[in-house]
Amino acid sequence: VQLQASGGGLVQAGGSLRLSCAASGRYATGWFRQAPGKEREFVAAISWSGSTYYADSVKGRFTISRDNAKNTVYLQMSPPKPEDTAVYYCAADRRVPGNMVLTTDAYEYWGQGTLVTVSS
Repeated sequence: VQLQASGGGLVQAGGSLRLSCAASGRYATGWFRQAPGKEREFVAAISWSGSTYYADSVKGRFTISRDNAKNTVYLQMSPPKPEDTAVYYCAADRRVPGNMVLTTDAYEYWGQGTLVTVSS
């Protein structure tokens, strides 16, 4: 399985940015991030059926969604803050039941990261 994350770049605080993760198949999907000098951390997850879960640090600002017809999961960052600057990774797992999310880093498959820089 190949995961393709895209959409990273430079954005101003208070602006908006949408990340995409393309993966064909029936997967629970999650977004993680790793800032310089820090460990990778969970950001958001979505089940195959659409249930969602967020880290407290992004709740109310980020929205994870999926378009199964396009085999794509999105992470809408609105609004981003400077502390959201990090490399963002998407991950997918076939083993998770359709209505469940996975919030740890025990995912089967990982995509390459996409860098998000939020300027103040």
